[in-house]
Amino acid sequence: MRTRVGAVPFTVVSHLLAIAAAFMVLVWCIHFRGGLAFESTNKSLIFNIHPVLMLIGFIILGGEAIISYKAIPLSKEVKKVIHLTLHFIALILGIVGIYAAFKFHNESSIANLYSLHSWLGIGVICLYGIQWIFGFLMFFYPSGVAAIRVQSLPWHVLFGLFVYILALATAILGFMEKLTFLETGGLAKYGTEAFLVNFTAIITILFGGFIVLTAVSPAPVEDDFSYSRI
Repeated sequence: MRTRVGAVPFTVVSHLLAIAAAFMVLVWCIHFRGGLAFESTNKSLIFNIHPVLMLIGFIILGGEAIISYKAIPLSKEVKKVIHLTLHFIALILGIVGIYAAFKFHNESSIANLYSLHSWLGIGVICLYGIQWIFGFLMFFYPSGVAAIRVQSLPWHVLFGLFVYILALATAILGFMEKLTFLETGGLAKYGTEAFLVNFTAIITILFGGFIVLTAVSPAPVEDDFSYSRI
C-alpha cells in the first residue's frame, strides 16, 4: 500500500512542545510568581491566571484544534467535533484569561488597554470568536449549503491560520511586556526567572511553528480526513 509520512512527525513534535510550554508557564506562575487565585489580597496572583489560561488554553488547545484533523486517526465527523470543541474550550479559556487581566488591572488601579499587547489581544479574541461562529454555522450546523462550504473552506483555513499566528505574536509581546516589568522591578536582568520566561517564549514560538507546518503539510495518502477537508 502506498503511504506517506506527511504531517505525522510535525504532530509528534507539536505535542511534545505543548507539554514543555505548559509545564514552563506553570512553573513560572506557581513557583516564581506565587500561584493562581481569582480572589486574593496579592493581586499578582490574579494576574497569573492570565498567562496560564492564554498559553495553555488559547495557544496550546487552539493549536491542537488546528492539527486535530491530522493528529487523530478517526473519522471525519468525529474529527470535526473534536476540532470545534477544542476551539470552543480555547475561546472560553481565552475570554476568562482576558477577564483575569482586566480584574488585576482594576483591583490594582492600573489603566486598561495601554499596550500594543492588550490591543492585539482584544482584536485576536474577537477574530477568534468570529472564526468559531463562522465555522460552526458553515461546517457543523446541518443547514449549511454544500456549495458555499466548498468555496469558503480555503478561506476558513487561511483565516484561521492568520488569527492563530496573530495570537502567537500577541503572546510573545505579552512575554516581553512582563519580562520588562520584572527587570524594572529589581530582578537581575539575566536571572533565573528571566531565563525561564525567555525559554517559555521560545518554546511557544516553536510550538506555533510546528502547528503551522502540520496544518500545511500533506496528510498520508490513505487518510481522506486531512485538515484541508474540514
